[in-house]
Amino acid sequence: MALATVNGLSIGYDLIGQGDGRPWVLTPGGRFDRATPGLRELALELAANGNRVLIWDRPNCGESDVCFSGPSESAMQADVLVGLLRALDLAPAIIAGGSGGSRVSLLAAARHPDAALGVAMWWISGGIYGSMVLGTHYCGGSLAAAWTSGMEAVAALPEWREVLAKNPGNRERFLAQDRAGFIATMERWMLTYCPCGDELVPGLPDADGRALTEPALVLRSGESDAHHTRAMSEQVAALLPNSRLVEPPWGDREWLDRQAARDEGLFARWPLLAPMLQAWADEVIV
Repeated sequence: MALATVNGLSIGYDLIGQGDGRPWVLTPGGRFDRATPGLRELALELAANGNRVLIWDRPNCGESDVCFSGPSESAMQADVLVGLLRALDLAPAIIAGGSGGSRVSLLAAARHPDAALGVAMWWISGGIYGSMVLGTHYCGGSLAAAWTSGMEAVAALPEWREVLAKNPGNRERFLAQDRAGFIATMERWMLTYCPCGDELVPGLPDADGRALTEPALVLRSGESDAHHTRAMSEQVAALLPNSRLVEPPWGDREWLDRQAARDEGLFARWPLLAPMLQAWADEVIV
């Protein structure tokens, strides 16, 4: 395990593989850290093909510092990701991830196209239900706690337990937040997920998506997935000018199957993606 300082934040990461192939960075969803089952295993599969693969803890995840700035949480994390790639001399890289990681990956590539060889995404969150659930999930609890009881109550929330256990300094970072400023940040971040504007991907103006000319691989979501809808994956693929929409290796029932096997870990099947990701990269990325 290693730590790097990016934009004044301590960021936890691991770099896997010693080959001279393409650099990759993988980002999981939710606020899951780089130790979540399936992520490292996918990195190892890609590294076996001679690639260098970065896995990391986003700010507000794992052992990295918490951070409450930026237009949205995902945009802040995307900017830190690119800073980490540059600090490790890995840019430009293939930027890939699923669910929340797909959003961070796309924002990183769109906001910093010089840092991206290409972008690969699966489980792209979207739809009215999926977007509104995300806003409440990521921001609602902290917002309510800050309103009613202050920053001590925010730091005591179960959703922040892991980042406090893995990085004890984060407690002081919570308590140092101005309560009114923190509430304004949570409201701004929450508003990003409102499916009422002209942004297909929260936080990414459609014009910026259409301007992204790097190769993109989009895995189609299954019909059973109300949080990462099939329509959303198809619309993102249509938005990006140099994208390829493909069927995932786990089939249309993947969401239902994943819920039935939660004990395996939400990302346990990600290593199945390695051959598809590698073949795409070999074909379209020089």
